[in-house]
Amino acid sequence: MKFGICNEIFQGWRIEDTFAYAAKAGYDGVEIAPFTLCNYVTEISPAERARIRDMAARAGIAISGLHWVLVKAEGMYLTSPETAVRGKTARYFCDLVDCCADFGGKIIVVGSPKQRNVMPGVTLEQAWTWATDVFRDAVKRAEDRSVTICFEPLAPTETNFINTAADGLKFTQPLRSPNFKIILDVKAMSSEAKPIPQIIRESRGGFAYFHANDANLKGPGFGNVDFKPIAAALKEVGYDGYVSVEVFNFEEGPEVIATKSIEYLKRTFA
Repeated sequence: MKFGICNEIFQGWRIEDTFAYAAKAGYDGVEIAPFTLCNYVTEISPAERARIRDMAARAGIAISGLHWVLVKAEGMYLTSPETAVRGKTARYFCDLVDCCADFGGKIIVVGSPKQRNVMPGVTLEQAWTWATDVFRDAVKRAEDRSVTICFEPLAPTETNFINTAADGLKFTQPLRSPNFKIILDVKAMSSEAKPIPQIIRESRGGFAYFHANDANLKGPGFGNVDFKPIAAALKEVGYDGYVSVEVFNFEEGPEVIATKSIEYLKRTFA
C-alpha cells in the first residue's frame, strides 16, 4: 500500500518544503491542491511544472495527483444550465489533465460540491447528462496522458448531486473508460447507511484512489473510525493504489497531523 498526504495541510509552506517533510515522515506521495499554487492551472508555465516535478523527485517523493481542483477557479460549474459555462468547465478539465500529467501525477480527484449542486429548476436527469458531457473530452485526454479522473461521492450535507459510492459508479460507467472512476473517502462514506468495508467491497474495480480521514474532519487515528476493517477490505479487493491523508481541521498543525496519521496507517495496514 502506498501512503500519500494532501499539500494544503501544510498551509503557508513552500511546496519543496512540503515534499521534503512528507518524504521524511515516510509518505510515498503528495497530492496537490492547485489553489495552493495559483487560481487556474493554466497559470502554471511548462517550466514551473517541470520545476515542481523535479523538486518532488529530488525529495524522493511522487506527486500522486490533484484534488480540490475548482477552488479559486471561478466560472466553473459541472451542472450549469448555461452551455457556455459547461463548455468552459469541460475545457478546464482538459487543462487539469495536462497539468497533472506534467507534474507526473496519475490521479485527479473531483469533489467540488459547490460547482456541481443541482440548481433550482434543473432536474437530476438534466444535471446527470450535462455533467457527463463535461467530462467526455477530459476523459479522452486522460486516456492519452495516463491520468485517471476520480469522481468523488460526497455527503448530502455537502452536495445534492451523487451522494453514494453506488451512484458514483453509476455515473462513471456510461463513458466506459478505465480512466474515469470514483474515489472512496472515509469521511464521505461515513454518511452512508452501509458499513465502510461493505462499500469498499461493492466498489471493487471501480475506484482508483482512497482518502484517509475521520468523520470528525481530522486525520486517520484522530477520531473514532476504526481503520482495521477498512484496511482489511482494501486488501481483500486487491487495491494497491494510494491511501492519502486528507483533513479539514488543521488545529494540530501540519507536523502532528502528518506524523501521527502515517504512524497510525502503517500500524493499521501492517
